[in-house]
Amino acid sequence: MTSIRLENQQLLIEQLHAKQIAGRFGTPCYVYSKSMIENRWLDYQQAFGNHPHLICYAVKANSNIAILQLLAHLGSGFDIVSQGELERVLQAGGDPKKIVFSGVGKQASEIERALDVGILCFNVESHQELSTIQSIAKEQNKKANISIRVNPNINPRTHPYISTGLKENKFGIPLEEALEAYQFAQKQSHLSVKGIDCHIGSQLTEMEPFTEALTQVVKLVGILQKQGIQIQHLDIGGGLGITYQKETPPEPGAYIACMLETLKSIYKEKPLKLLIEPGRSIVGNAGVLLTEVLYTKETPDKNFAIVDAGMNDLMRPALYQAWQNIVQVEPCSAPEKIWDIVGPVCESGDFLGKNRPLSLAPHSLLAILSAGAYGFSMTSNYNTRNRPAEILVDREIAYQIRRRETFEDQTRLESLLPGIQP
Repeated sequence: MTSIRLENQQLLIEQLHAKQIAGRFGTPCYVYSKSMIENRWLDYQQAFGNHPHLICYAVKANSNIAILQLLAHLGSGFDIVSQGELERVLQAGGDPKKIVFSGVGKQASEIERALDVGILCFNVESHQELSTIQSIAKEQNKKANISIRVNPNINPRTHPYISTGLKENKFGIPLEEALEAYQFAQKQSHLSVKGIDCHIGSQLTEMEPFTEALTQVVKLVGILQKQGIQIQHLDIGGGLGITYQKETPPEPGAYIACMLETLKSIYKEKPLKLLIEPGRSIVGNAGVLLTEVLYTKETPDKNFAIVDAGMNDLMRPALYQAWQNIVQVEPCSAPEKIWDIVGPVCESGDFLGKNRPLSLAPHSLLAILSAGAYGFSMTSNYNTRNRPAEILVDREIAYQIRRRETFEDQTRLESLLPGIQP
C-alpha cells in the first residue's frame, strides 16, 4: 500500500488526512512522505547487493535540509552542482567524502571550498575546467580527485530541456575527445584521476539509452587502461524516471540489475565501483503540492479553477508542459466538469493542469501529485509571492521542515535609496 493514497475519497499521506495538514499549515504547501523517500533509497541500496557502489542523491531534485539529513542518515552520498548545495549537504550531516561535484560552470570559489572540505571528486565537464582545478589545487597544495564527464551523443528519449547526452547539449566532453582530456589530466601535478562519469538526461523510462551509454563508457575505460590510466569508479549518472501519468519506468532493482549485467558482459576485470546519482526517482512520487480553489470561473470556452498555488510554486507545467495528476483531497457535491487548474500569477502560462475532470467549488482542496522532485527546488518569488511551507510526514506526525516565507523574508536583502522619503 502506497503511503500517499485515496481511501474512501479522502487523500491520506502516511496516516494523516491531507485536509488536516492543509488546515494546520495552510496552502499552498508541499507535503512529503518520510517512508516513501527512505524505501525508495533502500530499493537502490539493496539492488546493488555486494557490488561496490555509492548512491549519490542528486540534491537539485529536492534540496530541503531535513530530506538531505534523512538520506545522510541512511548512508547516502550526494551529487551537487553548486556551493550552495554543498553547504546544505554539510549542514545536513552529509559526509564530504561521499560528495561528487557536477556542473558545467564551477566557479573558482566553489572549487576552493570543495577542496577545503575534501569531497570525493569533481565531475569535470571541459578542458578549461581541468586547467582551472589544477591551478587552484596547486595554489592550495592539494590533490584534486577528478572524474571526466563524457558525452556519448545518445538520445535519451526525454524532454529536450532535460536531455544532457547529445552533441548539441552543453554537458560533458565528447567521447572522441575524452582520451586527450584524460592524458592531460594524468600529467598534471595536482590532479588525481579517479573515475569516469556519464549522465544522459532525466525522466528516462526505457533501459536501452542507459545500456547504450554504459557500453560506450566501458569501452573507453578499456582504452584508458591500455594507456596506463587506471579508473577506480564508473559514475553512470541518474535520470531514471517516475510515473506521472502512464509512464512505466523500470524499478530501481531491475535498472541496477541490468546495469550490472551489462557491465559484467563487457568488463571482465575486477569489478569497477559504480556510482549512481538518482534524484527524481527517490523523492518525486513521495511529495504532493496542496492547494485551495479560490474562485471558479466558467466561460463559453473554458472552465477555470483559480487556485492559490501558481507557476512560481510549481514551474514544471509551465516550463516543460509537464503533466501531473491532480486529485481532490475530499469529495465535493458540485457536478463534475472539465477544468483548467490555473494560478494567480499574471501570466497566461500560469497553469498547473488543463482539461481535468473534477468536482470543484470555491474552497475545494486539491493535491498535485508527484511533486516531490523539481517542485519546491524550482520555486521563485515571481509577482512577489511567498514560497510555500514544506512538511514531512512520519506516520501520524507532521513536521514543518520549512516555514512559509514572509514578505519580510523576501525584502531582507534589499535597501531603499538614501535621501528619498519613502
